[in-house]
Amino acid sequence: MTRMTLVEWLAYIERQHPRSIEMGLKRVRQVAASLGLGRPARRVVTVGGTNGKGSTVAFIEAIAREAGWRVGAYTSPHLLAYNERVRVDGIEADDAALVDAFETVERARGDVALTYFEYGTLAALWLFERADLDLAILEVGLGGRLDATNLVDPDVAVITTVDLDHQEWLGGDREAIGFEKAGIARAWKPLVLGDDDPPSSVLRHAYAIGASAVRMGCDFFFEPAPDDAPVGHWRWREVGYTVDLPRPALAAPAQLRNAAVAIASLRALDTDAAAIGDAAIARGIARANVPGRLQRFDRGGVDVMVDVGHNPQAARALAEWLRANPVEGTTHAVYAALGDKDAGGVVDALADDVGRWHLAGLVDHPPRGTDVDSFAARLAGTAAAAGTRHTDVASALATVLADSAPGDRILVFGSFHTAAAALASLG
Repeated sequence: MTRMTLVEWLAYIERQHPRSIEMGLKRVRQVAASLGLGRPARRVVTVGGTNGKGSTVAFIEAIAREAGWRVGAYTSPHLLAYNERVRVDGIEADDAALVDAFETVERARGDVALTYFEYGTLAALWLFERADLDLAILEVGLGGRLDATNLVDPDVAVITTVDLDHQEWLGGDREAIGFEKAGIARAWKPLVLGDDDPPSSVLRHAYAIGASAVRMGCDFFFEPAPDDAPVGHWRWREVGYTVDLPRPALAAPAQLRNAAVAIASLRALDTDAAAIGDAAIARGIARANVPGRLQRFDRGGVDVMVDVGHNPQAARALAEWLRANPVEGTTHAVYAALGDKDAGGVVDALADDVGRWHLAGLVDHPPRGTDVDSFAARLAGTAAAAGTRHTDVASALATVLADSAPGDRILVFGSFHTAAAALASLG
C-alpha cells in the first residue's frame, strides 16, 4: 500500500473533526495515553500570550542552542510550509518524519476525532520524545487552559502579553482572557509575565496554585545600556545579575520586550539554566529570526515590510515602529484580515501613520476569510474605508509596487495568511 504524502496527510487531518477549533484536553489526553507519550524533553517551556509568542520562542531557542543545548520548538501557525511548525536543533522536520508521526497518531487515536491542531501537537510531542532533547519549547495555539499543548506540564510557563483577541473562545475582556492563558501555569513552578500590568486574574491564579510569578518591571527589567556600552546596546537585569546586549535582528520595538521575557524564562528554569553565559545570550539575541515579523524587502528603493500582526495591540506596536522609522515618501498599507478580527480597531491604531490604504480579500481561507467588498464594509467609518480594493493580497501588492516610487514604504499585514501571500509573491 502506497503511503500518503505529507500534503495528503494534512488534507486528511483537516477532515477528521467537524470543527476547526474545539477547545478541551480530553481527546488529546486519551490519544496521548494510547501513544504512551512521556516527557518531550528534559526541560519544557510553554509560551502563551496574545502577541509575541513566536518571537519569544525564537529567542529562547536561539539562546539555548548557543549554550549548546539540543532544542526542539513547536510553533503555529506556519507561513509557507507545515514543516516550519516542528524544529529540532534549528532544522525543520522533513516530510518523512512528519508522515511517520501522523501515521503513529492515526493508529493510536482509534475513533477519537482530533482537530488539525491536536493531530499536529501529538505528532510534534512524539517526534520530540525521540530526539533526546535538553529543552522543548511549546507555543500555545489558542488560549492556554484548554489548548492541546497544555497536555504537557512545563517547568516554566510564559505569558508574553494579554490583550483582546479570539474573544469568541476566550472571553470578552482581559480578565477573562488572562484566566484562560494562566491555565498553562503549574503549581510551585515559575510563571514569567511579560506585561507590565498583567490582569488580576493571572496573578490570582498564580497565587492560588502556588506558581512563582516572575514579572516584567518587578523581577526583571530591560532598559538602555549605559553610555560607555557599544552604540545600540541595551541592558537586561535582575537582582544580582546584569548583561548588556546587542539589539535583536528582529526589528519591532516590542522585540526587546520579547527578548527580555525569553532571557527571564531561561533563567527561571533551574540553576543550570542560570549558568548560561553572557556570550550565549548575546549571540542568541542577535541571531534569532522569525519570518513575517517586520520582515524587510527592498524593491527598487521601495521598502516592503511584511508582518503577521492581526489585532489592535499588534497594530499599536506597528504604529510605534513606523513613527520611529519615518520615510521620505508615502507609507502604503496593504491590509487583509480574517472575519473574526477587530479590523476597525487595527485601522484606528495605524490611522495617523499610514498615508494610503489598500484592502485585499482572503477568499482562499474559509470560513473566516472574506471577499474584499465584505471586508471593506466592516471598515465603514474608518480611515481605510476609502482605500483601493483588490481581490487578493498578491494583486494588491503588485499594484501598489507598480504605483510606488523610491522612498515609499509598503506595509503588508493583517494575518498569517496575508503575510504568507506576501512572502510568496516576494519570493
